[in-house]
Amino acid sequence: MDRTRRALSDQGFGVLTEIDIRATLKSKLGTDMEDYLILGACNPKLAHRALDADRRVGVFLPCNVVLRSDPENDGVVIVDIADPQMMVQLADQPALHAVAEEAAARLHAVADALSRPDGTG
Repeated sequence: MDRTRRALSDQGFGVLTEIDIRATLKSKLGTDMEDYLILGACNPKLAHRALDADRRVGVFLPCNVVLRSDPENDGVVIVDIADPQMMVQLADQPALHAVAEEAAARLHAVADALSRPDGTG
């Protein structure tokens, strides 16, 4: 998780929320599952630009980054990152397209950094 936080930080994202789905489901339902953590990542400058373009974009903020154990490969962590292009479907505004493209590029850089064994980008 430290590598993920560092990769997000390198792209201007901070982690606002951290939800441990495994622990939540265990305590609420008594069910077991693999490790599953949702990080709510936010780049304040991009969030501000997106909200200036359309206030409804808030339903997509922060960007979710999921860290989950691969149940078929012990010790392997899968990282799934929400696609910021989804917010473009909300409102067809040029300013929103630009923000979504920049956010997507930054989050792709995070994924690229995490795909390298040493975590460098």
